[in-house]
Amino acid sequence: MILWFAIAQIVVAVLAGVVCLVGFLRRRAPGDLELGATLLVGLLLVAQIVVAIVAPLAGNPARGDPLEFWMYLITATLLPFGAGLWALIDRKRTGQLVLILVHLAVAVMLYRMLVIWG
Repeated sequence: MILWFAIAQIVVAVLAGVVCLVGFLRRRAPGDLELGATLLVGLLLVAQIVVAIVAPLAGNPARGDPLEFWMYLITATLLPFGAGLWALIDRKRTGQLVLILVHLAVAVMLYRMLVIWG
């Protein structure tokens, strides 16, 4: 796992959560901005999968449990896409709340993956 990329992902996930929080507080349904931020978080996680495959081949193996790392990564990758689908179906304020919680959960999971990688 590349340190600067992981930190950038955490920052993007937290900022996406803040964007969704602002929309929630303004009593808006999830719009293009919130769904775009969610898509960005998801695409960065897909890129993290590629990095996690290439990094051990380049001499940067995980120091922690690889199974735990991969379970975190797969789960974190599925969360934004599932929440985005939920927000598209549930076009109410509760869709925003789901997006907020998912972005914050992804940020925590990314930090945990960084710790596991070592």
